[in-house]
Amino acid sequence: MKRESLTSGALKRSRWIGAKAVIAASLAVSSIAIVGLGSASQAGASSKKFSIAFVVGAEADPFFQSMYVGAHAEAKKLGVTLIWQGDPVDYSPSTQIPVVQQVLAEKPSALVIAPTDTKALEPYVAQAIKKGIPVFNVDSGDANQKNITSWVTGNNVQGGTAAADALASALNYSTTCTSASPCTVAVGVSSITTSTDAARLKGFDAQLKAKYPNITALNPIVSQSQSSVAQQGFAQDISAHHLQGIFAIDGTDAEGAAAAITAAGSAGANIKVVGYDAYASNIASMQGGKIAAIISQQPTLEGKDIIKYAVQRLKQGNAKGIPHLLTLANIVLTPTTSQATLNKYVYTAS
Repeated sequence: MKRESLTSGALKRSRWIGAKAVIAASLAVSSIAIVGLGSASQAGASSKKFSIAFVVGAEADPFFQSMYVGAHAEAKKLGVTLIWQGDPVDYSPSTQIPVVQQVLAEKPSALVIAPTDTKALEPYVAQAIKKGIPVFNVDSGDANQKNITSWVTGNNVQGGTAAADALASALNYSTTCTSASPCTVAVGVSSITTSTDAARLKGFDAQLKAKYPNITALNPIVSQSQSSVAQQGFAQDISAHHLQGIFAIDGTDAEGAAAAITAAGSAGANIKVVGYDAYASNIASMQGGKIAAIISQQPTLEGKDIIKYAVQRLKQGNAKGIPHLLTLANIVLTPTTSQATLNKYVYTAS
């Protein structure tokens, strides 16, 4: 998809969906090229044209690119305009908040947001609600769900639990990790204040405590969804500790873990990695022996479903029949997973 640079540092990419017209809009701090305004008219439905602002964290992350594919297809199918925004690289509230402020200035019909912090975005969600703009969460969630019409996400606690089981299996826990010689594992997150990473970490830690007490997890490395930052952090942990394993809580951290292991040479040769997110690069690393297992989400389906619920809310004028929380299953991928299954769950580039 075409990506257009914006003059504002915080608002660097914009994607608008539709096929019948081109309009121009001016914001207080930047100009946005708006491509395509599709008709929301459908048989038996209102002829009103709806626009849905969709704000993510690190837009270049393959997870969000794959989510865009689902959102784009559903918006086109339902005849609504999709405003896709997000900082290209940084996953943080400081870069996301200006984007939210600017899309709200455009007065969209609805706002979908994947908050980078459970609480920092709450004032802006409240602003949207006050303006009569219904708000939806996708992937990560806001701490105050009373203002949220619907939230579509993966089962993150379950994902963390599954990651602990997969890592213990890869480590051959019963023989390798003992009370006299416990195993040490590093952990990488994009953010400890986003609901997704926090829930995965919670599930992982709880499962270690319950089933694998001879595995010790180090304090998390925070990468803000930048694989190079994750690589540097993992490299430091490899140098400072005798690591047996790594839990990379999201895809960019899994990329960083694979790179750190390669750079470490013999020191990283026996480190087992369990990562999140079926990036094509992560699947290649798994097939190449650098990753033991991947917890795959379903971002394309998340994007599709949240647009479907947003349009339903806009057309019927209420939340009747819309799930307040929809939790999608995660899939555990390993080197023995069939190629057909890998092809089904690999994240689709936009």
